[in-house]
Amino acid sequence: MTWTVAPEHFGSPDAVQLRWDYYDEVAGRYWGRPATDQEIEEALTDDGAERLAPPTGEFVVGRFGGKPASCAGLLLNDTEPHIAELTRVFVRPGFRSTGGGGLLLAAIESAARGSGVRVIRLDTRHDLVEARGLYAKHGYREVPAFHHRDQYAEHWFAKEL
Repeated sequence: MTWTVAPEHFGSPDAVQLRWDYYDEVAGRYWGRPATDQEIEEALTDDGAERLAPPTGEFVVGRFGGKPASCAGLLLNDTEPHIAELTRVFVRPGFRSTGGGGLLLAAIESAARGSGVRVIRLDTRHDLVEARGLYAKHGYREVPAFHHRDQYAEHWFAKEL
């Protein structure tokens, strides 16, 4: 089986289910209990995904053997067009350690370069160990905090393209 990664509308059925699974995992880890359907619905309602489509961003879905298995988003910066944000990086647990995470990052970085982006930044939490490892493996380095808008941000990374 092989991976494919391609742009997809954030509102497609597969993208919505992947975003649902993403919020289910990150919320559950944060709270130390399964997230409720209502909590996930609220997160999806206010998550700003509408900006993950041209001209303000991009959303990609990875498929392993044709099955939706991963996703990631790119958010272009309104005030600093050479900087973009990586967001909603998720690989379903059953597909981790198969190379899909690196392919997601490569697809997002390619989209960013095509939009004139020179630096991709992101924030993540301390408990998302797999994500931090993925970023470091693919050339993202920890940097000082570049915002204080998110109470969940504990680590900040950046990569020059």
